[in-house]
Parts: sequence; structure tokens; C-alpha cells
Amino acid sequence: MLHPGSLANLKVIDASRVLGGPYAGQILADHGADVIKVEPPSGDETRGWGPPFLDGAASYFLGLNRNKRGIAVDLAQEAGRALLLELLAGADVFIENFKTGTLERWGLGHDELSARFPQLIHARVSGFGADGPMGGLPGYDAAIQALCGIMSVNGEAGGQPLRVGLPVVDMVTGLNAAIGILMALNERTQSGKGQFVETSLYDCGVSLLHPHLPNYYLSGKVAGTSGNAHPNICPYDTFATATAPIFLAVGNDRQFAILCRQIERPDLPDDPRFATNGDRNMNRDALKVELEAALARFDCASLSDRLIKAGVPCGAVRSIDAVMADPHTVHRQMVVDIGSYRGTGSPIKLSRTPASYRRAPPQFAEHSAEVLREHDLDTEHYSAVLPGIGAREKDAT
Repeated sequence: MLHPGSLANLKVIDASRVLGGPYAGQILADHGADVIKVEPPSGDETRGWGPPFLDGAASYFLGLNRNKRGIAVDLAQEAGRALLLELLAGADVFIENFKTGTLERWGLGHDELSARFPQLIHARVSGFGADGPMGGLPGYDAAIQALCGIMSVNGEAGGQPLRVGLPVVDMVTGLNAAIGILMALNERTQSGKGQFVETSLYDCGVSLLHPHLPNYYLSGKVAGTSGNAHPNICPYDTFATATAPIFLAVGNDRQFAILCRQIERPDLPDDPRFATNGDRNMNRDALKVELEAALARFDCASLSDRLIKAGVPCGAVRSIDAVMADPHTVHRQMVVDIGSYRGTGSPIKLSRTPASYRRAPPQFAEHSAEVLREHDLDTEHYSAVLPGIGAREKDAT
């Protein structure tokens, strides 16, 4: 049984492309919002970011646009912009990531939209924000990782900086956009007014530099690459076992004592070099030698299971297929199937109004006629700015 969701009363126009904006829109859609994805005539470029493909759409697009209805509108034309205004008239939220100045040039900037729709929440995802020395410049995840210092602390100790192997900046920017939208909606219940919500990749990239920035604020020391090791906690690193690497995330002295008992080295916490986290940090190389000598007698999988059940945070270093095959992944409903579509479930679990998975990602312009009918709009009138809509769909309106 599908629940309506905690955001079932919301109407969202998502005119964003690529990752940050669409991810924010999918978060809202998974929790019940009616999200209409507005694509340009060429489509969201991620439709072509493959292989692999399903029904002509790349997996990249499929991963970010579930539970949305899709239309295509040529906003470069005046009639297309007029159609967008018709859609916004009944909307609570507008998500976009147009290049800074584009909407303003079209007469659709925040000032104009807020005057016309005073309750609208207008959310913009951008590379660097609209102002400042880099205001208005384009940004992509990997370039922002480089500029924000994320790459400088990611990589093997003493090695070259590396990009984090997933678009962490884009995804966090989408998360922050969704949070900002919900904050603005909550405030609207008191003021009755909408507002502009801005999240930039640059700001979000800088915000991710924990604990490196707090460390720098206090010490003045610039962090570099450190492999899997943590700059503040020890042991917090990957360690070799008899079979495969294990990651130990030991956050306090109690956990360290349990670890040492489990690997038959109960003497280590009494060694003054390893008595406290500060001591262990100062002597981390010596500690790694001692731990790996003990761990060499153990199978990674069985030891990982035993340690975590004993209260020591840890994990075998697993591949993607192993994660998907794990019964816990399935139990937590992190795999979603809708017909031939398979996606990743929402990590946000609400007890009464959980996420629901109602629609596979839309085909290009799949719902154009349907959406226009709902808004009492004539498809023929807008036919010149509705790419991808077929004659049969036009006749249906």
C-alpha cells in the first residue's frame, strides 16, 4: 500500500538539469510531492551519460529523476516562458539551475517571480552563487572538489590528490537545497511569504572540509593526503588481515580495549604509547605494525562480524555488488524496483509517512499532454514550444 507521503500537498516545478537540482527534486518526490520535471528541447544532458541505458535513458539520469512527471518546454521562446508561468501559478516550489543571469534576462528572475507569486519558494543551485569574485561562473563537481580543497586531502599518504570517487559536492548541494526548501516552506507557514533559496557547489564543497578546517583554524597546519587514516582519531584506517582489508573506526578508549581483547592483544591499552587517543595518534605507525601483526591471524569477514557485534565500529572493504547482495541492504529497502527500473531507495525513514516509489523516471516529454490538461491549457496553443509531444497526445487535449 502506497502512503501519500509527508510532502503530498506540495507542487514542485523542477527545471534543473544534471545532478544537484534533480537530486533535490527526487528527495521531495520520494516523500509525496508532485514534481514536474521541465526539460529543454535537447533534454537533460544526463539522458546521454551512459552506457548503460534503459529505454534510451542513461543510468545517470535514471538515478536522479524517479517519481517525477516529465515535460519538455522551449523556454528560449516567449511562449515557452509564458507556459512556465502558467505552471508556476499553482506551484509551491520552483527548482532551477540556469546559468546566473539567464532567468533575469528572460524577465523570470526572483524579483519578478516573487512579485507575481509571493508564496513561491524559488530554489537555485549554482556553481559559485550569483555574486563575489567568482559569482556566475559555471561549476562541475570535480572542478569544485579541486578548488575547495577536497582533492588535496584525498589520496594515498604522500601521493597525488584524487577526486572522491562519487559526485559528493553535487549530492550534498542537492541535499542542502532540499533542506533549504523545507526550511523556507516551514517559515512560510508563519509569514505567508515565499523566499529565494540558494545553494552553490562552492559553498557546499567548503562546508564539507570537516575536520580539516577546524584543525586549520586552531593549528594553522594545512592537511594533505593521508590515505584512509583519520587526522584526529586512531586507529581509524584500513588494516590488512589474513584475507582482505578491514576498516577499523575506533572512536574511544573503550572500543580500543574491546578490539585488543578480540584480536588477542589485551596488553596494548596498557602500553603508554597507546593508552589514549592522543597517544595513539602520536604513535600511529607503531600501532599499525602491532595491529596488523595480530590481525594477520584472522579472516576479514568473520572478524568484522565479531568485532561490530562486540561494539567496535568496523567493516570489510566491499565491492558494489557485495553491498547490493547484503540482506541488510534489502531489509532497509535501499533497492527499489518499478517494472524494469531499479533504483536506490530513500535513506530518510519516516514512521507514519514513509517514502513511496510511484513512478519510474519519465521518458522525454512523456507527460506533456497530461500536465497541460491538468492546468486547463491548450496543447495546440503551445505546440511550437512543446518538443517531443506527439499528434495523438495533442488530440487527447
